[in-house]
Amino acid sequence: MADVLVPDWPAPANVRALQTLRSGGCSPAPWNSFNLGDHVGDDPAHVAANRAALRAHLPAEPLWLNQVHGNATVEGKNWPKSKTADASFSRQPQTVCAVMTADCLPVLFCDRAGTVVAAAHAGWRGLAGGVLEATIAGMAVPANQLLAWLGPAIGPQAFEVGDEVRAAFIADDAGAAACFVAKVPGKWLADIYELARRRLQRAGVVAICGGDRCTVSEPERFFSYRRDGVTGRQATLIWLANGV
Repeated sequence: MADVLVPDWPAPANVRALQTLRSGGCSPAPWNSFNLGDHVGDDPAHVAANRAALRAHLPAEPLWLNQVHGNATVEGKNWPKSKTADASFSRQPQTVCAVMTADCLPVLFCDRAGTVVAAAHAGWRGLAGGVLEATIAGMAVPANQLLAWLGPAIGPQAFEVGDEVRAAFIADDAGAAACFVAKVPGKWLADIYELARRRLQRAGVVAICGGDRCTVSEPERFFSYRRDGVTGRQATLIWLANGV
């Protein structure tokens, strides 16, 4: 059985969400063991077996996306025709929105009424490019009625970036400078969680949970590309349940 955790957030009873961990699967090192990524060099048979184990927790096969670090979103009913995207949303019960990460920030959304859910993949490029705002727009409910959960990502003590990353955020929001700490000339430690919170709050989202893990510093629990290079991918998933 796959190893998963349940996000701690005040979502409505009919909203279900899971975060996979790296343990509990069958992939060998360096993808050990519950790798769900089919694009990272792992044996396809191992990936298929891991996805089958995950499927036991879910009402349907997830809407796996071809993530490209952009801001495109796709509605579940239009998948897989529009499969290349970095976020998906759905109003249909039993449709599982999913993103895969290994340091990038996964963000889950739902509305307080439990009528729509979404999952977004927010690496720094997607975050700076507006993937969270695009996801909110696709959900088409007032932003102050949304809840967001920030899943496991590279933490502020590990996320070293260059001047160009800092400049990209400050160009859009001067206050984002507070999310960067100077390390050496030309290098900064970035707080991707706080950068996401700023963008969510500016968009009108007031209920924001999570954002307290670090994929790099928890090697027993999470895959991390920054830490390991060749590695697996964990998934962050959300759906609306029937009859609740």
